[in-house]
Amino acid sequence: MTLQNNTPTRTKKQLIIDDDDANEHSPLLPTKRDHDYDDGNGDGASFVGSVFNLSTTIIGAGIMALPAAIKVLGLLPGISSIIFLAFLTDTSLDILLRFSRVAKASSYAHVMGSAFGRLGTMVLQISVFINNLGILVVYMIIIGDVLSGTSSSGIHHFGVLEGWFGECWWTGRYFILLITTLFIFAPLAFVKRIDSLRYSSALAVALAIVFLVITAGITLFKLFNGSIASPRLLPNVTDSASLWNLFTAVPVLVTAFVCHYNVHTIDKELGDSSLIQPVVRASLSLCSSIYILTALFGFLLFGESTLDDVLANFDTDLGIPYSSLLNDVVRISYALHLMLVFPVIFFSLRFNFDDLIFPSARPLNSDQCRFVSITSGLVALVYIAANFIPSIWDAFQFTGATATVCLGFIFPAAIALRDSHGIASKKDKILSVIMIALAVFSNIIAIYSNANSMFRKEVDDLH
Repeated sequence: MTLQNNTPTRTKKQLIIDDDDANEHSPLLPTKRDHDYDDGNGDGASFVGSVFNLSTTIIGAGIMALPAAIKVLGLLPGISSIIFLAFLTDTSLDILLRFSRVAKASSYAHVMGSAFGRLGTMVLQISVFINNLGILVVYMIIIGDVLSGTSSSGIHHFGVLEGWFGECWWTGRYFILLITTLFIFAPLAFVKRIDSLRYSSALAVALAIVFLVITAGITLFKLFNGSIASPRLLPNVTDSASLWNLFTAVPVLVTAFVCHYNVHTIDKELGDSSLIQPVVRASLSLCSSIYILTALFGFLLFGESTLDDVLANFDTDLGIPYSSLLNDVVRISYALHLMLVFPVIFFSLRFNFDDLIFPSARPLNSDQCRFVSITSGLVALVYIAANFIPSIWDAFQFTGATATVCLGFIFPAAIALRDSHGIASKKDKILSVIMIALAVFSNIIAIYSNANSMFRKEVDDLH
């Protein structure tokens, strides 16, 4: 069966069936497919637009926790880890896309189904749901921190609106997040085609760069006037507890690079599947550069005082001219960035949730009632969760050590080791074993270390 642009509408079940009468001229991975997100427009997405959409998927809330991860690891191991994970992500995406072409799989869930059957598809969809829901909750937490403030170690860090208007009911977190959800997140969440978000994605990347440029400028200004202490290059390991604590940075670093759940969507909308690898590498190069510079300048600027969400550090006098204005610009620009990233991550969350719950139903876009119900329910769930989870570090530790590491490294490696189509090279299998071993080992230790630190914190609070 050859999938073409003018293919009649079919159910999702029909789309994922492995058709025995496929001829040898059928494309390995269709360049355009009538899926839930197709609006009927035959034009392929542009290369630049695809780079921005994938970069927006990558650069999210994780960037705000990178300076804190550098504080845990030290400057040199931290930056080395970012570079290493960028290369590891490129490898896992290459494996995922190659096996997708051979399996004629048009989504991550379908290639998992090709390798492991219906169980593989369901495990993938559950992982995407947990990962994307966690990421969107983190976005809301950060926006709440920026606008309404946050408390850490008994110290309250004022938000932008609190600083402007004082503490009152309408500058509180619950109300601000409710207004943001109703008038910003909800309208953006109802977009049906990811390429429609290319302009908002470009603006989102630009806002991330604005944050980076201002942070770098402040850091360099203070560096030249001698008001910044020398950074700690290596981790501070004094006992076994501090050694295990190093692994708590792993889920944060892993979360920063995972974009696998959107790469098939972007591939299909490109119109030319040969462009997806250049898109992936351009996006990873851009995001790695932004990550390294943000982690470097953020840690240099705040040192050992760096908070889990570095945006919360921008609430005090930085010791430079126009400090208050720059603080507000930095925080507002990144809050706007997250608002624009939200629909890109939500797109994949909604699709995978619908495919998990209604695997045989007609395409979501053709069922307005189901589309509205699922979209509204998921947006409401994100809002409720964001009001009950205390910090982004807690959210990252849970999702990063479970669903995210599976999506980014364990599942692509497992697909290569399963090798149901006999195309895996010896190099693929060696790299896959290394990816799984590193992911499982580091994240088991991370989960143990976090559980142990949370238990100690509870004990300390009781005393």
